[in-house]
Amino acid sequence: MDEEIQFYLDELAESMSKALAHVNVEMSRIRAGKASPAMLDGLRVDYYGTSTPVSQIATITAPDARSLLIKPWEKNMVSEVAKAIKNSDLGLNPVTDADGVRLNIPAMTEERRRELVKQAKNESEAGKVRVRGIRKDVNESLRKLLKEGASEDAIKSAEEKVQKTTDNYIAEVDRTLSKKESEIMTI
Repeated sequence: MDEEIQFYLDELAESMSKALAHVNVEMSRIRAGKASPAMLDGLRVDYYGTSTPVSQIATITAPDARSLLIKPWEKNMVSEVAKAIKNSDLGLNPVTDADGVRLNIPAMTEERRRELVKQAKNESEAGKVRVRGIRKDVNESLRKLLKEGASEDAIKSAEEKVQKTTDNYIAEVDRTLSKKESEIMTI
């Protein structure tokens, strides 16, 4: 029974790590005032009839804090990249030349910053909900072990570890949020 309890505790840590990693990925997609190649992670380009992430057909760099440079490996893809940017919800106007596409990132207004903070809070809350859901699933599995004959003390101890792990991951999500919030609000 102790092995099964340990299995659930290991599964808990792994699942919560994945939930935290997901929160970090979603937070990185939220623009924080500076140009970042991660801003284009969701952008897909029509590459010979296939919807392909722009990062798989081009090099994306941030030459300075207010611009991105996208250099497709094939010159004929410059217009496709520009078209994908225009059709996206990024709200950016691409400037094309023979080598690639330049995106000038405008400074954010106070209102836009508040919207992004709200978006970050929503992502944070979704992450906390995932963590709590994982806690609930593991606790239910532990209670089943109790019914199958595991000692009450072992289950109680495991549940305490589950709660402690949950608290740690919730605190980590909160730290991620406050870091992102300060990034967004810093002008």
